[in-house]
Amino acid sequence: MSQTYDVLLLGSGPAASRIAEACSEAGRRVAVADARALGGTCALRGCNPKKVLVRAAELRDWIRRSHGQLIAGDQATIDWKQLIDFKRQFTDPVTPGTKKKYAEKGIATFESPARFVAPDSVEIAGERVKADHIVIATGARPAPLEIPGEDLLTTSDAFLESDELPRRVLFLGGGYISFEFAHVARRAGAQVTILESGSRPLVGFEPDLVDRLVEATTAIGIDVRTNARVEEVRRHSGGELCVVTSSESHNEDHEFMADMVVHGGGRVPSLQDLNPEAGNIEFSNAGIRVNQFLQSVSNPAVYAAGDVVDCDQPKLTPVANRQGRTVARNLLEPEPVPVEYGAVPRVVYTVPSLASVGLSEDQCRDAGLDIDVRQGDMSGWSSVRKVGGPPAEYKLLIDRRTDQLRGAHLLGPEAAETINLFALAMTCSIPASRMQSVLYAFPTFAADVENML
Repeated sequence: MSQTYDVLLLGSGPAASRIAEACSEAGRRVAVADARALGGTCALRGCNPKKVLVRAAELRDWIRRSHGQLIAGDQATIDWKQLIDFKRQFTDPVTPGTKKKYAEKGIATFESPARFVAPDSVEIAGERVKADHIVIATGARPAPLEIPGEDLLTTSDAFLESDELPRRVLFLGGGYISFEFAHVARRAGAQVTILESGSRPLVGFEPDLVDRLVEATTAIGIDVRTNARVEEVRRHSGGELCVVTSSESHNEDHEFMADMVVHGGGRVPSLQDLNPEAGNIEFSNAGIRVNQFLQSVSNPAVYAAGDVVDCDQPKLTPVANRQGRTVARNLLEPEPVPVEYGAVPRVVYTVPSLASVGLSEDQCRDAGLDIDVRQGDMSGWSSVRKVGGPPAEYKLLIDRRTDQLRGAHLLGPEAAETINLFALAMTCSIPASRMQSVLYAFPTFAADVENML
C-alpha cells in the first residue's frame, strides 16, 4: 500500500510545525512523520525544559548573593525531584497537544522513522509514502565520540528526565550543554566536573568574556579542565564511572570518578537513518546542502529546515523558525524568496548568562575593519549591585567608518534580554550613536546600554 500527499514533513519541531500548519491552512494535503514523540527537541528536551532548570539555578544563586544585603539567610535549596516534576508540567502536554492540533487541521501523522526509497518517496513502518514535496526537519543528535564505553554516557535528554541528581556529575565537552547543565547541577548540590578536549571552552564566544565566565564557574566549585581528551569511560564494580583522559601538554593520563557522565561533546545533523542517498539528497557532515531558498541542491522536491541544514548560522530555535517560515512561503507562493536572518543572538544560559551577537574582535580584525572596542566591567554598576553583584562585563565592537555595531558581547544578569537590543540595532542598521541617544526606561538593565556605548 502507498499514500500520497502534497507535503510530507520529516520531523515535528518548530520548523516542521510552522510549515505543516501553513500548508494545511492553504489547502494542501499534509503529513508529518517523526521517529520520536511529536513536538520536537525545543519543546520536549531542549530550550524550554532547560530554561525551567536554569531558572531554579538563577533563583538559588540570587538568594545566595543577596544574603546580608537584600535579605537575611541563604538557605534556599533545589529539590531535584520537585524541579523535574515542575518541568514536566511544561513538557508532558506537548505531544498530546501537538497530536490534537494536527488532527484538527487535518494533518496526518506517522510516529515512526522514515527512510527514503526514492527521490519523492519514503518508507514508514513498511508503508510507502509519496509526496510532491518532502521537507527534512529531523534536527540534530549527540555526536558520536567513538570512545570505549560511549554507551555508558547519559544524553542531555536523559539528564532532563532524571528523577534523582547523582552526587558526582561529569560533563564531556565544554559547550552550551555542559556549561548550562553544570551550573544547574552544581547549584542543586552535585559535585561537578567539565572536561574540554581543546585549549578553551565555549569556542565561538568572545574569549575575554569566556575567561570571566570560567572564573565564575570555578568560583562556585565546578572543576573545569581544558586540554583533557577523553580516551575511555568504564564502570567500576561498585557502579561508579571512571573517565580516563590524556593531555598532550603533560603527556600523562588522568582518571575522573563520577556517578553520571553526560554527553556534552556537540551535536550533528540527524541523518543517519534517513538513507538520503536513495532520495538523491546531497549532504555533508554539517547537514543537507541547500540553496538560498532552503531547497536541496540535488533534489528540487526536497527542502530542509532547522538543525539538519548545512548553513553558516547557529543551530538555534529562532533560526529554525525563520527557515520554517521561508520554506512554507516557498512551497505556497509562485516566486521563491531567499532566507534572511539578520543578526542572530546566541546565549549560554549559565548564571550569569553569556550572550553574543555579530562578529568577535578577532573576526573584525581579520576582516580588516577599523573598530572601536568599548569594553568594561559592570560588576560595580548600580543595576548589577542591586541583584547581588554577580560577574558582569561587556565588549562592543563599533565600525569607526560607519558607526555601525559589528559585534556585541555581554556577561551578566539578564544578558539574554539585553542582547536583543543589540541584535535589533545590527539587523536594522541603527548607528551606535543613535542607539545611545535612545531614552531607555530607568532603572533597567536595558538602560545600561547607554553607558556601554
